[in-house]
Amino acid sequence: MRFDELDIPAPVLEGIKTAGFAECTPVQALTLPASLQGKDITAQAQTGTGKTAAFLISVFSRMLTMPTPGRGPSPRALVIAPTRELVVQIDAEARILGGPAGFKILPVFGGIDYEKQRSDLSKGVDLLIGTPGRLIDYLKQKVYSLSKTQFLVIDEADRMFDMGFIADLRFLLRRMSPYDKRQSMLFSATLSHRVLELCYEHMNNPELFSVTPEQMTVEVVEQELYHVGKDEKFGFLLGFLRRNAGGHFIIFCNMKSTAEKLQLFLNANGFDSAALTGDIDQKKRMKILSRFKDGSLSVLVATDVASRGLHIDGVTHVINYDLPQDAEDYVHRIGRTARAGAGGKAISLACEDYVLSFPEIEAYIKQKIPVIPVTDEMIVTDYKKVSTRSRRSEPPSFGKKTGPKSGQRRPHGGGQKTSDSRSGGPSSQRRPKRSGKPSGQNTNQKPAPATSTQS
Repeated sequence: MRFDELDIPAPVLEGIKTAGFAECTPVQALTLPASLQGKDITAQAQTGTGKTAAFLISVFSRMLTMPTPGRGPSPRALVIAPTRELVVQIDAEARILGGPAGFKILPVFGGIDYEKQRSDLSKGVDLLIGTPGRLIDYLKQKVYSLSKTQFLVIDEADRMFDMGFIADLRFLLRRMSPYDKRQSMLFSATLSHRVLELCYEHMNNPELFSVTPEQMTVEVVEQELYHVGKDEKFGFLLGFLRRNAGGHFIIFCNMKSTAEKLQLFLNANGFDSAALTGDIDQKKRMKILSRFKDGSLSVLVATDVASRGLHIDGVTHVINYDLPQDAEDYVHRIGRTARAGAGGKAISLACEDYVLSFPEIEAYIKQKIPVIPVTDEMIVTDYKKVSTRSRRSEPPSFGKKTGPKSGQRRPHGGGQKTSDSRSGGPSSQRRPKRSGKPSGQNTNQKPAPATSTQS
């Protein structure tokens, strides 16, 4: 389906053309006919499938065809998103799609000029995009009102629950015009029972749309898993990056300390990288993302603060340096590649600390992730260490490096006790030299809990 086949006003079609869109993605083809007629919709689709354009095109088209409620403190449309990064992405796309129509668009979120945002909002806007906390802050100060807002969009609704924003979201919804006096749209990568309950409580008989619900991961993402010991992970990662020179990588870690340490080791070994974690101030965060988007930074190391809301074209590889402990996080992480139908590759490293989440991930995505044999040649051993004030730092596995020097053969019988992560059966034998079959690590001990830094 082409956009010019739909009932979309000329200024919005011009914005669509400026954005370089011609054919609708599946989620757009499903939802636009209903949303353009003013119906409430709830849509499930993976990240990177065009959800943002779907609701922006609907909102802008309806704003041009519906009478304005008149001047006042209420924005005509409100978009609520869980993270700063997602707000920035929505704002950027909205300015392209809504530019020709002359809409006044304002993003509000923490970490940047508070008074400037407040001043801009007080002057009135057509489209307000924000995170729950900052939206509530200005609403309580009566900088704006929601009593006459005509359109509501909730993006990444399941993430609202995950990040503890549901109470804030309900606070905002209770202060809006009645559900039958506005058009509401909800988009999410997953639709749990609690999300659906939210839909039916605050929406007007929404139509439910689902794009490939049984296939939770983007089909064009090529997935691979490698069983490596935690003392081998950095050497394997370094070898992989060297073999794929010229790539654009996002590397995910479960803990902030791991991400920061990994950044230091990558920089020391010739890979310009930056770490994106939850405690980085907004100006620095935006500078890092800008460098990564324009290609001047090839490696972004991140905690799960970056697993959603980042729309960066050209990410060739997502690398799970640590396997996520939540299966849904795996889906959102690998969704950072293969955006808008492009190809991409997701690489996961399963060490003894996090391997137990592997079966749960496969069960959730309803498919087997190919396990690739690890050979000695894949693991770099002669990398540079990083000096700190207190001591000479070990690789970001927090384990002592025990591998052979570069050029030496891996000794027979070396390594740690292993187990097969698929069967969970521990092995009492010492690991032999790799012969093409992957091996995991001892899973008798309880894995260290993963902590995810959030925005």
